[in-house]
Amino acid sequence: MAATMKGPVAVEDVNVTFEDQQKINKFARNTNRMTELKNEIEAKKKSLQNLQDASDDLMMFDDDTLLVPYQIGDVFINHTQEETQEMLEAAKEALELEVKGLEGRVTAIQELLGDLKIQLYAKFGNNINLEADES
Repeated sequence: MAATMKGPVAVEDVNVTFEDQQKINKFARNTNRMTELKNEIEAKKKSLQNLQDASDDLMMFDDDTLLVPYQIGDVFINHTQEETQEMLEAAKEALELEVKGLEGRVTAIQELLGDLKIQLYAKFGNNINLEADES
């Protein structure tokens, strides 16, 4: 009976070295960072959609002489329809670049997490759970 109890204990009895703990901490930090970046990407994509909607609405105006208020910081400044359209396009391009940069960072973090998962699962097997909770 003692032999059957010792089997499961041996599987779970894995020494965690300082280096292992550093890898686990790095995995946790990068997982959190990736979540933050994904949230930031979603927010920027929403802003991008808002800019696209504003641009589409602006194209529907018939009166080219109409001044359109454009928000810069906390202030609204009136511009011609053409100037406003150009400013919207520039803002959209800048946001698209930011989103691409953030997506690149997410990809790099995913690669790092994949490498860490391989190393940690190789040592700890089923004794460690590195999968994200989808709750």
